[in-house]
Order: sequence, then structure tokens, then C-alpha cells
Amino acid sequence: MMKLYSGDLSPYSARVRMQIYAKGITDISIERPAHFGTPGFRKDFPIGRIPVLDIDGDAMPESEVIAEYLEAIYPEPPMLGATPRETAHIRTIARIGDVYIMNNMFMLSAQSRAETRNQGIIDLLGGQVLRNIKALDRMIGRDGFACCGRLTMADCALVPGLFMVENVLPATGMEDPIPKSANVAAYWAAIQQNEHAARTLVELHRGLEERREMIRNGSFARMMAQAAAAMAEAEKD
Repeated sequence: MMKLYSGDLSPYSARVRMQIYAKGITDISIERPAHFGTPGFRKDFPIGRIPVLDIDGDAMPESEVIAEYLEAIYPEPPMLGATPRETAHIRTIARIGDVYIMNNMFMLSAQSRAETRNQGIIDLLGGQVLRNIKALDRMIGRDGFACCGRLTMADCALVPGLFMVENVLPATGMEDPIPKSANVAAYWAAIQQNEHAARTLVELHRGLEERREMIRNGSFARMMAQAAAAMAEAEKD
């Protein structure tokens, strides 16, 4: 059985989990690695991030790569296009969700918990998010799906990305742009009713509440400090 090393709050992991749920895949176990964030994890998985798909000891990192692999070995139901042009469109929307929204939000998220915010970082990364939500508003489907009138890999990338925008961006002092983008707002309201998106969002919200509690009680700061110290010590070798 394959294993997906994942975490509730990881938007990149959420992208792959939603795809697994939508395809009804039952022979991939989903678990959080006990040594995540340690030098041992980075030794085992050099990129040091989740998700990682463990295929009988062969580690495959990167959410987009994993998503494409799963689509190849579990082609039904299809989450790419019926034609090469449809597939290109799906991948374009997924790229907006993954690179232009999710990646900027991931880098910006540290400012949501910083004692002293770096306004330059917020303006730079937050500005990219605002710009690309506007671009997405012109390209998003008008029928409750990202494109092609059905659930695709584009939806799997957009759901965690928009979750981050709605729930993390305001904590940096920036306004949530989704309500002012009519087409994105309509899509966001509709896709949350999809059972696979809803299941993924429950996990993301659970992870967010756990993280907020860790920040409130100080355990997150201690964990990060310990991880940084351990990593610095390991890099001396």
C-alpha cells in the first residue's frame, strides 16, 4: 500500500487529498510523519516538505508531480480533459491556484503570526495574491466548477488556495479579496458544497484551529525554535 505523508493544514497536501477523495482511491494511507520538521525528515526527504508519496520506499515529493502520477495510474474518474486543449486549460487554472495564489499565501502566512509584521513582504506577496484573484475572476468557470463543467485537478488546487486567502490573508492586515470578485465568490460558494471539497476543507479548518491553539499556548514557537536549532546543528556535519 502506498502512503501519502500529509498534514491537515498543508495546502499542498490538501490538494492531493482532495484528488484521492474524488477518485475514490482506497489503497493509499494518509498519515503525518512523526519526524516531520526534523533533520531526520530532511535526510529521508531532501526537499523537507509535505506531501510526499511513499511508493514501497520510493519517495515522490511535490504536490503537482504526485497529482499527475495519481492521474496516470488511477485514470477514472478523469480529472484532466477530454482533449489536449481541455487538459491545458485545467492545468492553467491549477497553476494559478498552486503557484500564483497558494505559493504566495504559503510564504505570506508567517506574517499572520509575526509579532512585528514586515509590511514590505505583505505588500509584495499580498499584492500578488490580489492581482491573481482578479485574473482568476476572468478565467474561472461560471457553473460551480473551475473549468470544464466538472470536478478536475484545477478545483483540487484552487480549494486550498482560496481557503488560505479567506482564512489567513486577513490576519496579515489585508482585506479578503474574494467577496469583491464576483465570479470567484460564486465559485467559492458553490465548490464548498461539493462533498470532496467539503471533506478537505474540514481537515484544513481542523489544522488551522490546532495551529492557532499552538500559537496561543506558545508550543508552536517552542517547536519552531527546537526545529531550527536541530537543523542548524545537523548542517554543521
